[in-house]
Amino acid sequence: MQLANWRLIRELLLTVDAALELVDIRDPISTRSRRLEKLAERSGVPLIIVLNKADLVPISVSKEWKRYFEDEGYPAVFISAQKRMGTLVLRRVLKRVVKNKSPLTAGIFGIPKVGKSTLINTLKGRHSASTSPYPGSPGYTKRAQTFRIGEGVYLIDTPGLVPPEGGGIESKIREKPVDSLENPVAMAVELIRKILKYSPNAFKEAYGISSTNPDTILRELALMRGWVYRKDKEPIIQESAKAVIRDYLNGRIPFYVTPQQLLGYRPRLAWSPASKSH
Repeated sequence: MQLANWRLIRELLLTVDAALELVDIRDPISTRSRRLEKLAERSGVPLIIVLNKADLVPISVSKEWKRYFEDEGYPAVFISAQKRMGTLVLRRVLKRVVKNKSPLTAGIFGIPKVGKSTLINTLKGRHSASTSPYPGSPGYTKRAQTFRIGEGVYLIDTPGLVPPEGGGIESKIREKPVDSLENPVAMAVELIRKILKYSPNAFKEAYGISSTNPDTILRELALMRGWVYRKDKEPIIQESAKAVIRDYLNGRIPFYVTPQQLLGYRPRLAWSPASKSH
């Protein structure tokens, strides 16, 4: 992990009024950063869980994950930054969590490829220009930009600051650009197994491939796309592996897990908004 990233995160948390942690709603547990959450708590900064890509899961699943994080004590909002869904709710929750503060400044955090750039572009609008780089340590001037996203509301981007955690397949495929992954075939096989565990028909829906064998799926996809070696016409598995990883990250392969499937979680019957403060 890049230790300098965490130093900069700690520095930034001391200057913001709230932290927005963006996670992938298809598997929020594997795409959250518990270290970030603990740092925010120790810094006394309220943290809001922002469940992005809600257009890729049923509304009932979005509500279940929202309830899960609220039961943990975090304000939570589900959105689709790409579809511009839920961003008004996010603004309202942000103002509710940070009371009587104007101007209000929030930092947006998240591991790679959870949609930070898309959300920032959606929130700031087409005609909103960034302000000067965020003041602070010299290392930060090129790493963060502040955007005005509403009357008296500012958002600080934190590009690439939160490294993936946990060592699972979600962290592996998000650590580097797909073309830079050292063993994309092994990663794709692991990812396919994860997808099939919860979405058995995912590759039939995505590619028209009925097989549930990862090696067969990669082989058939390569042949389907014409990714073959000229000499012997053998499929180029590495190319289909990278395609599967990209398509998953971009939401083109149907997949999601529920709190009950992943954690055996069931909401409390007598539920009330959690009172934990951060």
